[in-house]
Amino acid sequence: MENFDVLVIGGGAAGLLAAGTAAANGAVTAIIEKNEKLGKKLYITGKGRCNVTNSADISEFIANTPTNGRFLYSAFSAFANTDLISLLDRYGVKTKTERGGRVFPESDKSSDIISALSKYALEANVKKIRANVSELLIEDNKIIGAKTDKGEKIYAKKIILATGGASYPQTGSTGDGYKIAEKAGHSVIAPKPSLVPLVCREKYVSELMGLSLRNAAISVKNSNGKELYSDFGEMLFTHYGVSGPIILSASAHMKDFSKPYSLTVDLKPALNHEVLDKRILRDFLELKNKDFANSLDALLPKKLIPVIVRLSGIEPHKKVHDITKEERTALVNLLKAFPLTVAGTRPIAEAIITSGGINIKEINPKTMESKLICGLYFAGEIIDVDAVTGGFNLQIAFSTGYLAGESAAQACFDF
Repeated sequence: MENFDVLVIGGGAAGLLAAGTAAANGAVTAIIEKNEKLGKKLYITGKGRCNVTNSADISEFIANTPTNGRFLYSAFSAFANTDLISLLDRYGVKTKTERGGRVFPESDKSSDIISALSKYALEANVKKIRANVSELLIEDNKIIGAKTDKGEKIYAKKIILATGGASYPQTGSTGDGYKIAEKAGHSVIAPKPSLVPLVCREKYVSELMGLSLRNAAISVKNSNGKELYSDFGEMLFTHYGVSGPIILSASAHMKDFSKPYSLTVDLKPALNHEVLDKRILRDFLELKNKDFANSLDALLPKKLIPVIVRLSGIEPHKKVHDITKEERTALVNLLKAFPLTVAGTRPIAEAIITSGGINIKEINPKTMESKLICGLYFAGEIIDVDAVTGGFNLQIAFSTGYLAGESAAQACFDF
């Protein structure tokens, strides 16, 4: 019969940090993981480069966490991005900062991050157990251990649940932790996909499939016309709608699809309406005997032209010298606000992260301990917090993992 001070369930980003920190604080610690390898989801983050954090300050981290950002203030204060960078440096991983404050390992290898975190845990003598936990063992509303799906019991004074969400199930994030927590009496905010490609109603998106826009500006509005999000950067058209970095971040602000969202794309964000009109007029003067349908090659990607021509309402074979000022104004407005109607998202299995999870009202934000069960802590994506892209979500995992690990270890020795 195995007995530990702290048992961490889940060997991802949050679990590794929690286990290493608990052990570093003197607790006899084990990490239980159903996968053969620890940190499996970390391998694929940032397209294998692992965007570990962001250079932003705490207030920016909270602002970039649309779901329950303020809940994380204590966690971010306990273990900030600078603390993470120092920890990685201690284990030989240098980092670099790129556009938007995104922080990556200099090597561009996620495996280096996993190796550093594993060393952090192993150095502190964390024991690894390969098993699948099915339920928590609780007596008198107090944690005493966990039970595996094979009926084995592992005893512990404290347990940290860090099993992740329900996105990328092939990495082991299959929502197991929600069931374990619910069985113990916790309530779970229904998991939904976040940082996920969007599905659009317009049929013309399929015509644009594969078209990547490197410098686009987007604006998302709800059904009442209120702007919820705006961004600038790269996006991609797909057969079902849109994807790409700025689209994934936009999805974090779109929670209720009972009514569609309006998404407009500024195809020429560097030019205001007046300057764009002058640019188009100059092109038309040079091509005055050309049909409208053949006059936009210098202005737009080839794949986009037929769609723009159709949406503009201008007769395709109309000579450009016959196009009226009103028609040109309508064309400018179209290019500055290309319309899309977002009806939903792709499935949660295609999402980078999960929105939803353990209700934050049932967790003490200063320790990450359950308010319902003594000795139970939470860390990472299992909690109902989620942020936009840019390294914010991994820092949430690291910060909550650290705070849970430190709190659980200290509680073991409080008398």
